[in-house]
Amino acid sequence: MSTKVSEADKASKATPARSSAQTGTHAGAQLSQYTLYCFAQSGNAYKCALALQLAGADWTPRFVDYFGGETRESAYRHLNVMGEAPVLEHRGMRLSQSGVILDYLAESLGQFGAAEAVERREILRWLLWDNHKLTSYTATLRFMRTFAPNSEPAVLAFLRGRAETAWGVLDAHLNGRRYVVGDRLTIADLSLCGYLFWPDEIGVDWDLYSNIRDWLSRIRREPRWVHPYELMPGHPLPVAVASR
Repeated sequence: MSTKVSEADKASKATPARSSAQTGTHAGAQLSQYTLYCFAQSGNAYKCALALQLAGADWTPRFVDYFGGETRESAYRHLNVMGEAPVLEHRGMRLSQSGVILDYLAESLGQFGAAEAVERREILRWLLWDNHKLTSYTATLRFMRTFAPNSEPAVLAFLRGRAETAWGVLDAHLNGRRYVVGDRLTIADLSLCGYLFWPDEIGVDWDLYSNIRDWLSRIRREPRWVHPYELMPGHPLPVAVASR
């Protein structure tokens, strides 16, 4: 989804929080080229924040109070009718959905994109698979284990089974490969890794998936890599929210 940002929206926007990874002396989004609506617990938002971070982009995170219900409010639905984070604003344009944002960032940043048409389709293939098979089950499993402690065991078992299947597919693909597509970091990697830096919250030992383990370590060694809880605002959760 892509929309133009109205002047009224710009004027009413709350002052965004700044991540510890950012530099500068002013927190106003008007000083940054990119504004990313995000919160620390969102792996989908992290996919986009990590692209901006690794590229050394000039960006500001705008905290989304997801656990406080902000995404259900009419003001936020005006920003994104889907009621989700992340949302990216850049040069008067507003984009939602992490895959769309990553595709746009690859183009606008001139990094992490495809070198030619065949590679672009392969990147797209993994972006679609991630959102349908990997992130969908992994993120829901993590949410229910970590943020919904009274979840039904049968539901957790179902989600774990689906997540483990996806982890197996990715682990097998990474056998003998340094990155998911080609020989360099692309938005395919940034999308697929988005929820995988929380193994304790997911309840997974990546040593059992050694190719994923080594791939995640490779991404961690990127010069500007930062953990999602440090890169985006909103961690830790208030005690009242975390204990629900």
